[in-house]
Amino acid sequence: MNTSIFEPAEWSAHERQDAAVTTICTPDMIPFPAGSTASTPHCGRVLHVVNGQHYAGAARVQDLLALKLPGCGFDVSFATLLPGRFESERRSQTPLHHIPMHGRLDLRPVRQLVHLIREGGFDLVHSHTTRSALVAAVAAAWAHVPYVHHVHCQMDTEVGRTLGSRANRTIEKQACRRADGVIAVSQSIAAFLRRHRFSKGPVSVVPNGVPAIDVRRPRRAEDPWVIGMVALLRERKGLETLLMALPALNRDHHVRLRIVGPFESDGYRNRMYDLSDSLGVTDLVDWTGYTPDVPTELNRMDALVLPSVLPEGMPMVLLEAMAAGVPVLGSRVDGITDVIEHERTGLLFEPGCPNSLAGQLLRLLRGQTNWQMLREAAHSQYRQHFSDAAMARGVARVYSRILVQREIKS
Repeated sequence: MNTSIFEPAEWSAHERQDAAVTTICTPDMIPFPAGSTASTPHCGRVLHVVNGQHYAGAARVQDLLALKLPGCGFDVSFATLLPGRFESERRSQTPLHHIPMHGRLDLRPVRQLVHLIREGGFDLVHSHTTRSALVAAVAAAWAHVPYVHHVHCQMDTEVGRTLGSRANRTIEKQACRRADGVIAVSQSIAAFLRRHRFSKGPVSVVPNGVPAIDVRRPRRAEDPWVIGMVALLRERKGLETLLMALPALNRDHHVRLRIVGPFESDGYRNRMYDLSDSLGVTDLVDWTGYTPDVPTELNRMDALVLPSVLPEGMPMVLLEAMAAGVPVLGSRVDGITDVIEHERTGLLFEPGCPNSLAGQLLRLLRGQTNWQMLREAAHSQYRQHFSDAAMARGVARVYSRILVQREIKS
């Protein structure tokens, strides 16, 4: 039998049967072992192994957890594998150790991680990406500490990267099967993991969360409409769809488009600039580039659009817009549909379809959908389900369950 570096040399028939059926449960549904209670206090030190090159999406979740988990009894440190924005842009001031990883399959950081885990007295290791899972899973096993993997996206979906996506999926599946706990950021991700038999045990659904944000002022009727997009700009985010919808909007309304975020590559940036020129909308688009101050940008927008063409995890920017009282429009893909309830907390349109997006935006601009009611419902949804404190509590509960089980076994 072929085994991987993640997988025990021998799996019992019962374990292999478990691997075929994954139970989806939220943190409040996770049973604690016999002899413990849901209120059992548990504290510990957790090492989060992260990529480190970007400060968006999953990286922002990692930073928020470092800020909020101490209030739940868990101190956090980081090990970063790549140089980049995370170290300079993060808000948390927890210890950060840089352990360079040269290449996607470089296992040399494992030994350094094992030393760090032992010397730092860490009780648990937590990874968030395919790259970090590759080394974190092995290091946790060698150091004999529990391991948690956090799944932020459907890892086999990426434009033009079929071979790489398949490799990511294989690595992440092995990491999930090795993990003592698997966290999914949405029900869609959990269903994906169950459908493809990623995990031997239950998957804990802990929705992403964001801090409270000053709510955007009411818009004045005489002001131009400002439609915004905030993202790491790459092909999967669907910027083309938004640019192609813009001419239909500006025929009857004074509309400006505000694009916030860096381009992943110069080639993609040049293509988008050329597209806006060919559509005749260059003068209507403000390209702001990267900013660490997303709340200020959201308060300049009358609506936020996320036109992704592939499934998402649980987009942080949608949650931030809802927290800021900015109406949201998103494509009808997994992850976005976990956040937006059509015509109640936002508007949905067909992915990759400029006409569908333009139609939903025109409903908003013409008053056919009530702007104020939409933003109030979205803000209420944020308060109930998507705060950073709720996210930290969910993750802490997963940690506590794992550590209690470890104590009982020992």
